[in-house]
Amino acid sequence: MELILWRHAEAEDSIPDMARELTSKGQKQAKHVAAWLKPRLPEGTRILVSPALRTQQTAVALGMDFSTLDALAPDTAAEAVLAAAGWPNHPQSALIVGHQPTLGEVASIMLQSSIPSMSIKKGAVWWFSARRGDPRDIILKAMLSPDILQD
Repeated sequence: MELILWRHAEAEDSIPDMARELTSKGQKQAKHVAAWLKPRLPEGTRILVSPALRTQQTAVALGMDFSTLDALAPDTAAEAVLAAAGWPNHPQSALIVGHQPTLGEVASIMLQSSIPSMSIKKGAVWWFSARRGDPRDIILKAMLSPDILQD
């Protein structure tokens, strides 16, 4: 199974939190990362997105259908994200569009790190794979920051 974590792109600093929109820079970040990500997604990948507006706008850049899950809202526990994805035994891969620090906590679990949370840059993608469905045999296939892709 593949588990792809995509932190929402840059968003406005405003309230309420759930209604924060992407900035123009964030829209460009989402567009560039989506252009890289879309042709590489495994067939049948489930796209699971937080209900926050900024994550919804980030996911829309893919131009693909996605499911909104309350379980991926800001401040969700890392374990809830892994459960929503069905990690590591779901027959289909999952792309999670969510938030920091939760995604950083998921990345830390995946890397079996002693650091409780990794820092995932806005708009960045971390792509993990459980070889043979074994959660102890995890590889980090890719880590991509949006600034690498921007023109």
